[in-house]
Amino acid sequence: MGFFKDFKSFLMKGDIIALATAVIIGGAFNKIVGSLAQDIIMPFIGLFMGGQNVNNMFIALDGSNHETLAAAKAADAAIMTYGNFLQTIINFIVIGFVIFMILRSYEKTKKKEKEAPAAPKGPTQEEILLEIRDELKKQNS
Repeated sequence: MGFFKDFKSFLMKGDIIALATAVIIGGAFNKIVGSLAQDIIMPFIGLFMGGQNVNNMFIALDGSNHETLAAAKAADAAIMTYGNFLQTIINFIVIGFVIFMILRSYEKTKKKEKEAPAAPKGPTQEEILLEIRDELKKQNS
């Protein structure tokens, strides 16, 4: 029973829960940014490439000609799908840019917190002691 108790206490540590939460949120964030790249940015890139879908870009390594990537796969041709590689690079750049913008915004908010005016300082300890001394002198005179 000690093993299971230790395992349960390990799982319930705050760090593990925070890490698990971060992984889940990171997965959802990845889907959102992937959709941004695939569904919003890539159509514009395809438009500039003459209406071609980047994912359908390939080279038949055996020298054969195929109209589409699906046709090349159906023919069991040896193909290099460099379009998928380009898509992955673009996704990486978009994800990096989005994370950069989030971190940049976060750093700006942290900087504003640091620049907030400090509360006015009260008298120093020496000033208070001097006031007490002066009051005691007045009372003794």
